[in-house]
Amino acid sequence: MEPEPTVLDSLRKAVEAMPDDVPLRLHLASMLLQAGQRDEAVRQLGAVLQRDPGNAQALGLLQERGSAAAPSPAPPAEPSPGPPADPSAGPGPGKVSGQHYDWSQAEDELRDVMPAMFVGDGEAADSASAGIDEADAYDAEHTGLTLADVAGMTEVKQRLEAAFLAPMRNPELRKLYGKSLRGGLLLYGPPGCGKTFIARAVAGELGARFIAVSFADIIDMFVGQSERNIHELFEVARRNAPCVLFLDEVDAIGQKRSQLRNTPMRSAVNQLLLELDDVSGGNEGVFLLAATNHPWDVDSALRRPGRFDRTLLVLPPDAAAREGVFRYHLKDRPVAGIELAKLARQTDGYSGADIAHICETAAERALLDSVRLDEPRMIGTPDLEAAIGEVKPSLGAWFDTARNVALFANENGSYDDLAAYLRKRRLI
Repeated sequence: MEPEPTVLDSLRKAVEAMPDDVPLRLHLASMLLQAGQRDEAVRQLGAVLQRDPGNAQALGLLQERGSAAAPSPAPPAEPSPGPPADPSAGPGPGKVSGQHYDWSQAEDELRDVMPAMFVGDGEAADSASAGIDEADAYDAEHTGLTLADVAGMTEVKQRLEAAFLAPMRNPELRKLYGKSLRGGLLLYGPPGCGKTFIARAVAGELGARFIAVSFADIIDMFVGQSERNIHELFEVARRNAPCVLFLDEVDAIGQKRSQLRNTPMRSAVNQLLLELDDVSGGNEGVFLLAATNHPWDVDSALRRPGRFDRTLLVLPPDAAAREGVFRYHLKDRPVAGIELAKLARQTDGYSGADIAHICETAAERALLDSVRLDEPRMIGTPDLEAAIGEVKPSLGAWFDTARNVALFANENGSYDDLAAYLRKRRLI
């Protein structure tokens, strides 16, 4: 009996919501076969085998599918004399229920569903073309942002202009004073305070393409692949120059080698250093930015002159920036009577991520209230103030660590800006 279409639709939605649930996919495939929808059943079975290559039930259903699709055998010829067949014996080798299983047909059906697990000798590729597709792995984009889109944070913008942007924008003066474009800028500070957004705005200011990568995009479990990924990343940036190459979580990518017992990780840091130096001069037009919450964990070699030799402290948003963050996260929500300046005063010391969470909590509060009243209502200042009471600043742990660094690990003055901010806030 064919299952009802509504049952199949429900199963499809359930599989879409839980794509890794193998038993659920098998159930859907079985019902699709019963309904005669063999092509979709094969796709579902292929997805099962992609997650569990040895799944016996999926392989059995595929064999049944092959048997059902195979043409009926020709009428048997006149039987030759010989001993009668043993009815208890199973099908002979290469047969399924008395019929040959068409493996080539099954391969054609599954080729687009299951990725190849092993590389054969039939279509060997040279070593230069094998591996990551650079265009897909690292997208060089135009951000469409400038520093004017960054609310508040005037001091950060001024220091960014003086330390990084002014030499880039004035090539003649740079040439006159012999200012090199080598080196990069390291943005550091507490989490959730807009370092990535600022990096994207810098790319917009320079009219350059933007490539952002993190630890997960580069580091690979196979020996030698991480180094290759780093080299390919820089090659993509050089081909797209002028380009801002942004390394997020650089403390994870470029950890102190003295703390690394893992040889592949040490090799990855060494490769990053080689690409930053690039004695051939190929990094012309590649502007290097990096961000970290823990600059004290970055390998000291990465911070030598010619590498990430300039640092910029990105602090929690000031009042103007907090207003901007509230405005951004409330602009597409039904709000009324919101006093942004008042909310900004009440969230001193909150990160941008904390404020985003406050807006989400206030929206949830209004939504639940609307369900209870059976009538939608606007999000108001009382909802946001109640959310501020629930959401506490998340930066305390970071400042505890930063205080110890400023007090006891600031021998060369690298963290003078941080120490000055902590003194201003009376945290030391």
